[in-house]
Formats: sequence, C-alpha cells, structure tokens
Amino acid sequence: MQEVKKRAKKSPQGDRVKGKGMPELPEVETVVRDLIPLLTLKTIVKVEVPGKKLRRPWNPLWSQLLENQTIEKVARRGKWIIISLRSNLQLLIHLGMTGQLCVFNQNTPRQSHVNLVFSLDRGAEELRFRDIRRFGSADLFLSQQALNEFFESRELGPEPFNIPEDYWLTTLAKSSRNLKAFLLDQKNITGVGNIYADESLFKSGLNPSRKAESLSKKEALMLAKCIGEVLGCAIENRGSTIRDYVGGSGLMGGYQDEFQAYGRTGEPCGKCGQPIKKIVLAGRSTHFCPICQPKKPRSR
Repeated sequence: MQEVKKRAKKSPQGDRVKGKGMPELPEVETVVRDLIPLLTLKTIVKVEVPGKKLRRPWNPLWSQLLENQTIEKVARRGKWIIISLRSNLQLLIHLGMTGQLCVFNQNTPRQSHVNLVFSLDRGAEELRFRDIRRFGSADLFLSQQALNEFFESRELGPEPFNIPEDYWLTTLAKSSRNLKAFLLDQKNITGVGNIYADESLFKSGLNPSRKAESLSKKEALMLAKCIGEVLGCAIENRGSTIRDYVGGSGLMGGYQDEFQAYGRTGEPCGKCGQPIKKIVLAGRSTHFCPICQPKKPRSR
C-alpha cells in the first residue's frame, strides 16, 4: 500500500496543517530531552515576571524560594514538565496551547509574551517561559510528596508506552464513550491529545466513532500498540510544529510532515486514495478515512 508522501516543510507557523496544535506527549517529551543537558546542575540565580500573568498567578514567594537553587533533573508526566531542585522543590510547568520553554543566551532579545524568566548560574543564560494565549501554567510545590498528591488528584492514567494489558482491556470494556473521547480522557491514558488520537486510530484502522466497549481483544491490543508506535515516531521527529511549538533548544518539530489523517481533510488517504473526512467528536475536530476506518467492526 502506498503511504502518504512527505510534504515540503512549511513556515514555522505550520501553514500546511490547519489546527490549534496543542503540545501533546511527543512535544513535551522533546522539550524535556532538550532541556536535560541544558539545565541539569545549573543554578537559578534570579526569577523575573516580565510579561502578562499566566492563567494562574505566579506567587512572588516562589521567586525567592527558587533563588540559588540547583536543578537536579528535568522529567515529564503526561503533558507536564517537572523541574526538580536539589532542595526537593518541584517546579511544574504545563505548556497549555501555545507555551514555549527554551534556554537562551541572556543577550538574545526577549520575544513578546514572555511570562517567566529564570536566570541561570551567573546570568549568562536564561530559561524563558513564553505563552501567547496564556493557557499554560507554572506552579511550585514545596516537596515531592506535594507534587505526588497533585498528580494523584488528577487521577492520570498510565503512560502510553507499555500499557498494562489487563488494565487496558478492562478500561475499554467498561467505557461506552466513542474511541476519540476515550483517548482524549487523561484518566484513561495520559499524554494523548487531538493530533495523536487521530493518527493512532488511523494506524490501527479503527473508526473514531466506535464505542470503546465494542473493541475485540485483538483490536484493543492493536490500538495500544499503534499508540506507542505513533508517539515513538513523533518523538523521533521532535514532535509536530503546527503553530507555536518549538523544543527546549528552539528547534521546530517535523512530524507534521508525516500526518496520515490529522489536518488532511479532503486529501487522499495514503492507503486507499479516498478523501480524508472531518467530523467533530468530543468537541474536537476529528480526521479519519471512512474506508480504512469503517464504522462497523470488521468480521472477526
């Protein structure tokens, strides 16, 4: 079967693909991987709040607590970025719709909409959090336990790599929601959003309108496998840049040129040649091939 050909790379705004392009697991993972060598064992010497307020106000006390704190590690949980300090403080950042978290030389002019600036070591470099639409957030937890309690309150599902089989089969079988809504619910599986739900369902040949409970064991396991493969490939390509997303080093993603379904309304399916269709499910634009992803289950 012929796959969709790679399309020419477009502008940093991602002109080829229309959509909001909220950062999902591959984008957040790319930011984290970029930041690990740039931030590990660096010391925060000053915190500035130069721009407009974020969705939740930054507590001025947090700036004082972070001064002269050394960064121990950078990690990810779902779509959250965790910056752990040696003192056990935990800085938690969510990129929202348009957030960027990048390291710059202090002499690099600051762009508009920079919300937070963390000066590193002797001030030669800065970690800047920029969020144009201000749906992102930055919060400081005073201990690992406090952060753990926050995540427990969110009731996040497992990471999408190596999902426990019994959990996956049981959770699907108990859900009467359509597959698109099921995948977007972070309590079922964490990190998957609109883009990678569409791409995973296309790869698995499952119609997004099907009820989760209707899947056979074979289909359910195939879906889990495809989710992991799609996300893994996206990470290898540094995520997808549709509008504002860039990694922690400022580089754009490239997986948008590999999309098989998302944002391809009316374009020919790379497998059968029929136009990709767009509908709305769970309040989100949903892209699929009506031939390769039939609404009725295939004969078992």
